[in-house]
Amino acid sequence: MYAIIRTGAHQLKVTPGSVATVPGTVAEPGAKVTLEDVLLVEKDGGEVLTGAPFVANAKIHAVVEGEARGPKIRVFKKKRRKGSRNTKGHRAIYTRVRITEITV
Repeated sequence: MYAIIRTGAHQLKVTPGSVATVPGTVAEPGAKVTLEDVLLVEKDGGEVLTGAPFVANAKIHAVVEGEARGPKIRVFKKKRRKGSRNTKGHRAIYTRVRITEITV
């Protein structure tokens, strides 16, 4: 059994027991969360449920494991012939969640 969920601007394939990386801060570590943006569910018998855009009554139950930070991205801006240069850095925060159950 697996499901495809929408998190932010990304789509993730999750299975019970797997660890998913969700952008942003969802909750405190150890908290139970429910993800409801389920786009597709494939049951064990091979039956596929699709949504328009979401599957009705489908929920993903998960437990927050912790937070992590993504790679550092450098933003460099320059205006030629002006002597103007500007460098900034950015690191996105991600939350690791362990999928416990998929309900339909």
